[in-house]
Amino acid sequence: MLLPHGTVIALIDGKNFELYRNAGNEAEPDLTAVAAPKLDSHNHSTAGHHSHPGNHANSQVAEDAHAAAAVEWLNSQVLGHKIERLVVIAPARTLGEVRRHYHKMTERAVIKELGKDLIGKKADAIIAALREHN
Repeated sequence: MLLPHGTVIALIDGKNFELYRNAGNEAEPDLTAVAAPKLDSHNHSTAGHHSHPGNHANSQVAEDAHAAAAVEWLNSQVLGHKIERLVVIAPARTLGEVRRHYHKMTERAVIKELGKDLIGKKADAIIAALREHN
Protein backbone atom coordinates (compact mmCIF):
# COMPACT_ATOMS: atom_id res chain seq x y z
CA MET A 1 0.00 0.00 0.00
CA LEU A 2 1.43 3.33 -1.00
CA LEU A 3 0.33 5.84 1.61
CA PRO A 4 3.09 8.45 1.73
CA HIS A 5 3.84 10.40 4.88
CA GLY A 6 1.47 13.37 5.20
CA THR A 7 -1.28 11.89 3.05
CA VAL A 8 -4.74 13.01 4.19
CA ILE A 9 -7.49 10.40 4.39
CA ALA A 10 -11.02 11.78 4.12
CA LEU A 11 -13.99 9.65 5.17
CA ILE A 12 -17.28 11.01 3.92
CA ASP A 13 -20.84 9.77 4.12
CA GLY A 14 -24.18 11.52 3.91
CA LYS A 15 -23.87 13.03 7.39
CA ASN A 16 -20.29 12.66 8.62
CA PHE A 17 -16.84 13.88 7.64
CA GLU A 18 -13.72 12.47 9.29
CA LEU A 19 -10.09 13.28 8.54
CA TYR A 20 -6.84 11.46 9.25
CA ARG A 21 -3.24 12.18 8.33
CA ASN A 22 -0.54 9.56 7.86
CA ALA A 23 2.07 10.44 10.49
CA GLY A 24 4.00 7.27 9.63
CA ASN A 25 5.64 6.24 6.40
CA GLU A 26 4.55 4.21 3.38
CA ALA A 27 5.63 0.89 4.86
CA GLU A 28 4.12 1.52 8.29
CA PRO A 29 1.28 4.04 8.13
CA ASP A 30 0.20 5.65 11.39
CA LEU A 31 -3.11 7.44 11.00
CA THR A 32 -3.69 10.39 13.30
CA ALA A 33 -7.16 11.89 13.58
CA VAL A 34 -7.41 15.50 12.40
CA ALA A 35 -10.24 17.79 13.48
CA ALA A 36 -12.75 18.03 10.65
CA PRO A 37 -14.25 21.44 9.94
CA LYS A 38 -17.88 22.25 10.54
CA LEU A 39 -19.46 22.10 7.10
CA ASP A 40 -22.23 24.34 5.82
CA SER A 41 -24.24 22.15 3.51
CA HIS A 42 -27.13 24.61 3.22
CA ASN A 43 -25.55 26.33 0.23
CA HIS A 44 -25.16 23.02 -1.60
CA SER A 45 -28.57 21.97 -2.79
CA THR A 46 -26.75 20.03 -5.55
CA ALA A 47 -28.21 21.65 -8.61
CA GLY A 48 -30.62 19.46 -10.45
CA HIS A 49 -31.71 17.57 -7.35
CA HIS A 50 -35.23 18.50 -6.40
CA SER A 51 -37.40 16.65 -3.97
CA HIS A 52 -40.77 15.67 -5.37
CA PRO A 53 -42.56 12.41 -6.08
CA GLY A 54 -40.55 10.24 -8.43
CA ASN A 55 -37.29 12.06 -7.68
CA HIS A 56 -34.79 12.19 -4.79
CA ALA A 57 -36.10 12.18 -1.25
CA ASN A 58 -35.27 15.11 1.01
CA SER A 59 -32.74 12.98 2.88
CA GLN A 60 -30.87 12.13 -0.33
CA VAL A 61 -30.68 15.80 -1.30
CA ALA A 62 -29.28 16.58 2.18
CA GLU A 63 -26.73 13.76 1.92
CA ASP A 64 -25.59 14.96 -1.51
CA ALA A 65 -25.31 18.52 -0.18
CA HIS A 66 -23.16 17.27 2.71
CA ALA A 67 -20.86 15.42 0.28
CA ALA A 68 -20.58 18.55 -1.88
CA ALA A 69 -19.72 20.69 1.16
CA ALA A 70 -17.02 18.20 2.23
CA VAL A 71 -15.45 18.27 -1.23
CA GLU A 72 -15.62 22.06 -1.34
CA TRP A 73 -13.53 22.11 1.85
CA LEU A 74 -11.10 19.53 0.44
CA ASN A 75 -10.80 21.57 -2.77
CA SER A 76 -9.94 24.67 -0.74
CA GLN A 77 -7.25 22.77 1.17
CA VAL A 78 -5.69 21.38 -2.02
CA LEU A 79 -5.78 24.77 -3.74
CA GLY A 80 -4.29 26.36 -0.60
CA HIS A 81 -1.43 23.81 -0.71
CA LYS A 82 -2.43 22.37 2.67
CA ILE A 83 -3.17 18.93 1.18
CA GLU A 84 -0.78 17.44 -1.37
CA ARG A 85 -1.97 13.83 -1.39
CA LEU A 86 -5.47 12.66 -0.63
CA VAL A 87 -7.31 9.38 -0.13
CA VAL A 88 -11.11 9.55 -0.26
CA ILE A 89 -13.22 6.82 1.32
CA ALA A 90 -16.99 6.93 1.00
CA PRO A 91 -19.91 4.58 0.33
CA ALA A 92 -20.19 3.94 -3.42
CA ARG A 93 -23.13 6.27 -4.06
CA THR A 94 -21.58 9.09 -2.01
CA LEU A 95 -18.25 8.56 -3.77
CA GLY A 96 -20.01 9.10 -7.10
CA GLU A 97 -21.43 12.38 -5.81
CA VAL A 98 -18.05 13.41 -4.39
CA ARG A 99 -16.36 12.91 -7.77
CA ARG A 100 -18.78 15.35 -9.41
CA HIS A 101 -17.39 18.15 -7.24
CA TYR A 102 -13.62 17.62 -7.42
CA HIS A 103 -11.60 20.58 -8.65
CA LYS A 104 -9.02 19.59 -11.29
CA MET A 105 -6.22 20.08 -8.75
CA THR A 106 -8.05 17.87 -6.25
CA GLU A 107 -8.40 15.16 -8.91
CA ARG A 108 -4.61 15.23 -9.25
CA ALA A 109 -4.11 15.10 -5.46
CA VAL A 110 -6.30 12.00 -5.06
CA ILE A 111 -4.01 8.98 -4.97
CA LYS A 112 -6.73 6.46 -4.04
CA GLU A 113 -10.47 6.19 -3.67
CA LEU A 114 -12.31 3.46 -1.83
CA GLY A 115 -16.05 2.84 -2.13
CA LYS A 116 -16.71 1.70 1.42
CA ASP A 117 -18.36 3.09 4.56
CA LEU A 118 -15.67 3.35 7.25
CA ILE A 119 -17.08 6.28 9.26
CA GLY A 120 -16.48 5.70 12.95
CA LYS A 121 -13.94 2.92 12.40
CA LYS A 122 -10.57 2.90 14.14
CA ALA A 123 -7.37 3.76 12.26
CA ASP A 124 -6.33 0.09 12.14
CA ALA A 125 -9.56 -0.85 10.34
CA ILE A 126 -9.03 1.96 7.82
CA ILE A 127 -5.47 0.82 7.11
CA ALA A 128 -6.65 -2.80 6.77
CA ALA A 129 -9.36 -1.77 4.27
CA LEU A 130 -6.82 0.22 2.23
CA ARG A 131 -4.44 -2.76 2.19
CA GLU A 132 -7.27 -5.11 1.22
CA HIS A 133 -8.20 -2.95 -1.77
CA ASN A 134 -4.69 -2.13 -2.91
